[in-house]
Amino acid sequence: MAAPVLVIDTAGPWCACALDAGGRVLSRAQDLGRGHAEALAPWTAALLDEAGWRPRDLHRIGVNTGPGGFAGVRVGVAFARGLALACGAQAVGVSALDAWARHADPDCTADVFSVHDARRGELIWQLISRGVPQTDLQRGDPEAARAALAAAPGARLAGSGAALLGGPRFDPEPPLGALLALTRAAPADAPAPAPVYARGPDARMPGGAEPA
Repeated sequence: MAAPVLVIDTAGPWCACALDAGGRVLSRAQDLGRGHAEALAPWTAALLDEAGWRPRDLHRIGVNTGPGGFAGVRVGVAFARGLALACGAQAVGVSALDAWARHADPDCTADVFSVHDARRGELIWQLISRGVPQTDLQRGDPEAARAALAAAPGARLAGSGAALLGGPRFDPEPPLGALLALTRAAPADAPAPAPVYARGPDARMPGGAEPA
């Protein structure tokens, strides 16, 4: 039986986690808006209890590293790294753009233009071909994104910004199946997850400094 893998996604308003316990997938997902940090620990414990596993049985813990909301991405990455350290599992970061692309192209046979709506007239995008990123993350306005899309004829559109470029309406529920697949496929030497923010927090400390 394959070692169990847990994935976490708090990069948007949804809080979600899923446990692949040897082919049996258990999950929890809800549009919380806020309160992700308070929900993650009890949800994870409930999934492990239901599957009959203990935290130290976990092999890998995957987390959506963004781009996404500042607070949500930060909460998810911190929880994944902390739990991995406590139970001896490997923490793996998965880009939101990779996850959306895998969700749109589960067999990895197509070109996918995965794009995040960063708000305020900005998009973040990446071209992923047959499951492999072909570019670094790119940032710009919709006109720049359309020009990049035009250079990849036939590419499918996916992600929160897809509709802004004429693609399908975005489904905000986290793509947990894609996160599980990408977490299992990550190399053994994958680096520890690090947040990918669309932008810094809007809040500022006295004097204009960003919160730590």
